[in-house]
Amino acid sequence: MDGARTPFIKARGRPGPFTPVDLAVQAGRPLLLRQPIPPNAFDDVILGCVNVHPDEVNPGRVAVLRLGLDTGTSGWTVQRNCASGMQSIDSAFRAIQGGHADLILAGGTEALSHSPILFRPIMVDWLADWNSAKTLGAKAKLVARLRPGHFSPSFGLLRGLTDPVVELNMGQTAEVLAHQFGISRLAADEYAVESHKRLAAAHANGHLEELEIMIARDGRAYDHDDGVRPDNSVEQLAKLRPAFEPPFGKVTAGNSSQITDGASWVIVASEKAIKKYGLKVLGRIIDSQWASLDPKIMGLGPVLSSTAMMVRNDLDMTDIDYWEINEAFGAQILSCLAAWRDEDFCKSILGLDGAFGAPSQDRLNVDGGAISLGHPVGTSGTRIVLHLLHVLRRNDAKRGVATACIGGGMGGSMLLETA
Repeated sequence: MDGARTPFIKARGRPGPFTPVDLAVQAGRPLLLRQPIPPNAFDDVILGCVNVHPDEVNPGRVAVLRLGLDTGTSGWTVQRNCASGMQSIDSAFRAIQGGHADLILAGGTEALSHSPILFRPIMVDWLADWNSAKTLGAKAKLVARLRPGHFSPSFGLLRGLTDPVVELNMGQTAEVLAHQFGISRLAADEYAVESHKRLAAAHANGHLEELEIMIARDGRAYDHDDGVRPDNSVEQLAKLRPAFEPPFGKVTAGNSSQITDGASWVIVASEKAIKKYGLKVLGRIIDSQWASLDPKIMGLGPVLSSTAMMVRNDLDMTDIDYWEINEAFGAQILSCLAAWRDEDFCKSILGLDGAFGAPSQDRLNVDGGAISLGHPVGTSGTRIVLHLLHVLRRNDAKRGVATACIGGGMGGSMLLETA
């Protein structure tokens, strides 16, 4: 398994320079160019993407063609919200494990800056009436009905981040957890500051081996995750207003994941393909697990999926060297750690005999996470798997878990080992 990702670039109020497939191509070309693999060797290409661009329907197949792979190579797209990129890897893993494939390109991409701005239903109805109007008089009556509110936009990103069943946005679900586990605003801000410091150090020390430079059509180069703010302080973050539950909420723009664009790929191969092409191997996928829970507490998804996977493999916290838990929100991450330490929770919800224990902070997201580098939704699951493999190899460690909470009330986890 080898892989690559683009820098994650912040959405800044207008569409960014790259569409989802643009991003996938920027990450995929350098990865494929360094492989001794012919263009017709891949059995499949699987790409996670949540906000599909209208000009790139089925971005998995569009990426196949724009990457220059053989036209006979299948390409398809998966969508499991925040873990779409992990789902692409899991689908590849299961296909190879079942003997249905030997070599699959799996990844995730997301251009959140290209999320659609929509007409509200009242305007859609007006446009339908306008299209049906046959006479000048009918059209004049419709013009007289127009009001400023007809032109008020509906932002697809905001709607997508709101659960349609429990009618809470993702930030509000983090507030529920903060209340349930007593996570303070200070603790969430301290976690966020540390995330930025760790990412800045990773950039400075060359610990983001998977990062590839992107070049936009205007010639501008993007060579780092541009949302990192190493000079952030707890005092600065304390000045921010709660974003979702003012005035007393714990979740702010400063201790939440950033809205960004980015893509990532990994090559998933069987032993047969590794030997045939002499491929570089970063590590092995040992197991994976998906779990579901009440959407109001979706942030606890990693606790459920990771614990079930570890118990099945007869592992406890001492057996896991490093963790990547996607940082949806500081309060959400800290709530997961608190849940693992809570004896009542572990007994009643996880069915254990006592507290499971939580990852230590020095083994968790050691190079920062989504709070500092961003969370392009379809991409993050691929990124955390790929980066965890690099962390394990860099630290001469054996075993790690990559996991993410998933909007809609789910969690996904993957158990990895170095080769």
